[in-house]
Amino acid sequence: MKKEWTMTLIIGILLESWDLLEAMAPYILFGFLFAGILKILLPEEKIVSHLGRGKISSSIKASLVGMPLPLCSCGVIPAAVTLRKQGANKGATLSFLISTPTTGIDSILATYALLGPIFTIFRVIASIITAVICGIIANFILKDEKFSFNEKTSYLCEECTLEDGIPYRMVDKIRFMIYYSFVQLIDDIGKWILIGLIVGGIISYIVPRELISTYLGSDWKAMILMLLIGIPIYVCATGSIPIVAVLMLKGMSPGAGLVFLLAGPATNTVTLTVITKELGKGAVVLYLISISVASIISGMILNAIWFQKENMQYIQNTNFMPNWINISCAIILLSLILFSFIKKLYLNKIITRDMEMTKEGEIIINVPDMNCHHCVKSIQETLNKLENVEDVKIDLNTKKVKIFSKTMPDKDSLIKRINASGFKAYIEE
Repeated sequence: MKKEWTMTLIIGILLESWDLLEAMAPYILFGFLFAGILKILLPEEKIVSHLGRGKISSSIKASLVGMPLPLCSCGVIPAAVTLRKQGANKGATLSFLISTPTTGIDSILATYALLGPIFTIFRVIASIITAVICGIIANFILKDEKFSFNEKTSYLCEECTLEDGIPYRMVDKIRFMIYYSFVQLIDDIGKWILIGLIVGGIISYIVPRELISTYLGSDWKAMILMLLIGIPIYVCATGSIPIVAVLMLKGMSPGAGLVFLLAGPATNTVTLTVITKELGKGAVVLYLISISVASIISGMILNAIWFQKENMQYIQNTNFMPNWINISCAIILLSLILFSFIKKLYLNKIITRDMEMTKEGEIIINVPDMNCHHCVKSIQETLNKLENVEDVKIDLNTKKVKIFSKTMPDKDSLIKRINASGFKAYIEE
């Protein structure tokens, strides 16, 4: 009897999760594809050059630039640090940190798929306004240091050239675009999409409507609760959408859902730690106050203009495409996520094997930004210039660099050399 109950529970949760996946999958896949196109068309050097000047214009530009980029709460951190080191002022950096993880193109389309156009439009507008206001205030009240813009620093593969100096052909750029869209992005947030779908399935199947409506109704206390939940933990902007959709169908107010989708992706303990290190304690305080106040006010406004009957009917009827398209996209997206998991397990075994085989005089460095053979060549040339480096072997598939030397080089200097070439690198101890 217990086994039957358990199987019924698991099957029920999986079916609910699958329904959510069907509704989201076409929009997420299209969002990933559009993100790859943006990656090709928007080299970061051009973006950075506009974010270091002007106390008001730089924050507006940073908010708009960050809006379509499909970077999650953790993925936005290295991008923001790079912008800062490349000359972006504090206000622009904070604006970028707010708008980017809350309004990625994949997240916008997934919001439309599950929560409807009104919620989607309101979420985008509230995110941009919050980002702009926080950035402008920061530029006026926080002291800022001047940074020199280094035009030679780049880790974007679309900026690579072939060995003879000729830029990559269109077919090479398309190949990189597809790789970025359906491999790198899946690797970054695929796990969180799956977690969000499963949690949404659990809530939909198990949690009673009365419990949600009692504690997460239209009262402002519900918004405070969702704010306190969202600030410290990692929240994926796309993966959390099915959770919010199910909670709203169970009785949670749209305002509380908006607070969670605004505050959650923009804040977590890692982001706050990095802001403290790069921008100072004052910036962290301003960041948290801006997001908290703006999300609560936005939630109250959304509750006031939300037409319950019309908009909830839209959320309940999420199948806007032919059923065969939804099913096909769901199978494709799930297959890509599962492939990403299997690939990571396989690479972890290779990494473990390589670490065990490392001998005295060998150092293994992880360079996750390597995406093409030009990247490999650039790193190899950089390291071969060092006097105490005898040989360098690079595996593009595992993103690993193995350095051979009789006299062990200083690890920090090796990392700095690779960073100076425009690639993030680290050594796994």
